[in-house]
Amino acid sequence: MRRLIVLGLLLGMGAITIAAASFQNPPAGQRRGGGGQQAPQPLQIQKVKDNLYMIIGEGGNTAAFITEGGVVVVDTKNPGNGPAILDKIKSVTPKPVVMIINTHTHGDHVGSNEAFSPSIDFVAQENTKANMVKMDNFKGDKAQFLPKKTFKDKMKLLKGKDEIDLYYFGRAHTNGDAWVVFPAIRAMHSGDAFAAKNTPIIDVNNGGSAVEYGKTLSKAASSIKNVDVIITGHSNTTMTPLDLKEYAEFNNDFITWVQGEMTAGKTVDQAAMEFKVPEKYKGYTVSTFFGGVKGNIQTAYNELKK
Repeated sequence: MRRLIVLGLLLGMGAITIAAASFQNPPAGQRRGGGGQQAPQPLQIQKVKDNLYMIIGEGGNTAAFITEGGVVVVDTKNPGNGPAILDKIKSVTPKPVVMIINTHTHGDHVGSNEAFSPSIDFVAQENTKANMVKMDNFKGDKAQFLPKKTFKDKMKLLKGKDEIDLYYFGRAHTNGDAWVVFPAIRAMHSGDAFAAKNTPIIDVNNGGSAVEYGKTLSKAASSIKNVDVIITGHSNTTMTPLDLKEYAEFNNDFITWVQGEMTAGKTVDQAAMEFKVPEKYKGYTVSTFFGGVKGNIQTAYNELKK
């Protein structure tokens, strides 16, 4: 009987360990494992501006920009969503997809690249391509769905009313966050550098930075002009440049607070217990990804000690 009890406890501990491991550090917005593969949920499409649509659900927000020569898609959600993305695009235009832009490396933003023709242009910041090369999604024959065009700091795609400007301002969510601007219609896709109004989502393994996050957002807010509306990485509603400016301030204030905790000799655990969203940022939520607030504080402590 005693041996059975011990065996049962060991099996239970093993199950808990496996379950805990499955919930550690998934990419922002990606489905988290439970009992098998979850069936994709219906996507929704909404018009943002003339010729620009946002497709929400099943991962990061996808943008569909209808140009004279075809549709430019920004981010492709979790794996298995390619047909649903194409169905939503076909509901607003008969034009084919001619280009994919990936804002960063996570599976909920690049997961359905393989659903599109490998002959079209795939575009990303150069660090994002380097990160994507390491992913199982792009091993072997699937390497053909990696970015063919990359940029370091800025790239201009297409011309006239179809122009798309890509920018990189530094480390934030990852080390390759692209900002995608549609100047003719005064719109932008921010990817997960500005995912929503929440505590920062920082992927250290792909070059993200707690200390640089607010600085990078401030650069984006001050450098990108003539934009009225922002499609974020995960919010179901669009944002404005004022929201981006506020989010930059939130992240800069967060680092200032962390520095104060370090100076006071607080441990990471103590600081995490004390953290509260400041009243001036009422309505902001606390993200649980990549270790949540404690993970953010630990990342900041590690960077600030260097």
